[in-house]
Amino acid sequence: MRNTNQNHSFPQQTQVAIIGAGFGGLAMAIRLLQSNIHDFLILEKASEVGGTWRENQYPGAACDVQSHMYSLSFAPKSDWSKRYAEASEIYVYIQSLMSNYELNPYCRFNCEVLAAEYSAQHCNWKLTLNDQRTLIAQFVVFASGPLHVPQIPHIKGIEKFQGKVFHSSQWDHQYDLSNKNVASLGTGGSAIQYIPEIAAEVKQLYVLQRTAAWVIPRDERSYLSVEKKLFDKFDWFRKLHRSRLYWSNESRAVPIIQPTVMKYAQKLAEAFIKFQVKDKNLARKLTPDYIMGCKRILVSNKYYPTFNRKNVELVTEGIQELTANSIITKDGKERKIDCLIYGTGFITDPRIYLKSFKCTGEHGQDLREVWHKGAESYYGICTKGFPNLFQLLGPNTILAHNSVIFMIESQVNYILQMIELVKSTHSNAIVVKDQVQDQFNQYVQKMLDGTVWQSGCVSWYQQDGGKNFALWPTYTWKYWLQTKKLNPADYRLLNKTAKNQAA
Repeated sequence: MRNTNQNHSFPQQTQVAIIGAGFGGLAMAIRLLQSNIHDFLILEKASEVGGTWRENQYPGAACDVQSHMYSLSFAPKSDWSKRYAEASEIYVYIQSLMSNYELNPYCRFNCEVLAAEYSAQHCNWKLTLNDQRTLIAQFVVFASGPLHVPQIPHIKGIEKFQGKVFHSSQWDHQYDLSNKNVASLGTGGSAIQYIPEIAAEVKQLYVLQRTAAWVIPRDERSYLSVEKKLFDKFDWFRKLHRSRLYWSNESRAVPIIQPTVMKYAQKLAEAFIKFQVKDKNLARKLTPDYIMGCKRILVSNKYYPTFNRKNVELVTEGIQELTANSIITKDGKERKIDCLIYGTGFITDPRIYLKSFKCTGEHGQDLREVWHKGAESYYGICTKGFPNLFQLLGPNTILAHNSVIFMIESQVNYILQMIELVKSTHSNAIVVKDQVQDQFNQYVQKMLDGTVWQSGCVSWYQQDGGKNFALWPTYTWKYWLQTKKLNPADYRLLNKTAKNQAA
């Protein structure tokens, strides 16, 4: 949905400011409307909606969660084409949310929030925008998502390289890869999708692997027309299908929480590699040396067979430097390349991806400094010392086994309860009590002990020192139960006075 609201007025204040127009931001907006709250704005730094699915349009881009689970339960789509939707179809679905719920008047595009400052006197937030305007908001929902700032590693000699360079999330579709020598750096979720797609197009493809990834089979089946008709005609049938997918995904948490079970699943994954890769030595290099699940498990039927191609080489030696037209690895070998693609994912450490966003809460606290020793919050939604500031998919609410859309919906419903509590008690702000957040995070870290995520490998789930700040440590139904009903005793309620009064 392109920017069509240039003529909409820009108010000086609003009740709710939503930062980001991806899945989370739009879900929050729809539920606000359904709760008869119309005083809100969606602030989007780009010129259109879409978030992750606007940014990631590389060849082969697709979701690794089933289509019917990767959509809003209150805004269902009955005609998904495949079990696992491709990026283009997900993007169209997101655009349909804009039109179906008439959200365009609430959006302000090309509007980046540079800073947020809380006023204890007025119990509201002042947002500083990229055009130097300011917006006063009683509540702020941080919905920019955890995967939106590209991870660009520094390579010695990159400034000398004269070829083409781009990140997977900034794919240059105008650049013709045919008959080119291409080096692809990284073997994460994006790389394993685009590598098979470009392998048949390029002259030579070098896949630079630092750490092998566990890749399991993907259900590529399309939905039959009769299935789509049944989903559309009988809502109970669609809900039944979605429920089956949900509980099937939940079962994947068992080997994560109990690593002894994962060892058996890992044997099947090892067999999958040997079956798909003809060269035994190559298969060994593609087999990870850590327990499956410690890092993100990826899904693809095409990735491993790509290495059977004569024009694809797996490079496991580290990079020494780049020259004007080549890449040199630490074993001294030089390979001529025309293009370097970063398949290196995104910055996930919130201290780093918030580096250009100063968020000042009570008593002048900077959120980046508060999270310096480890990002923590209460259910990934609110943070002590930052009243009326809510987050979607905050610390320890990302998933490795089910759909984050389920988590987003739980969080949105919880935020609505907090807004309602402020209103019903004639208060002006709400903030989680310090001890409540501290006890919760002790619980989260204790739950993480003994899982595959803490089995010794280094992953993007961790901050420096090994603390897992990203993942929810157990089943998602437990998260849903714990956030279904807000406990007012967990919070302080504040008023527009010099003294903040407790609830």
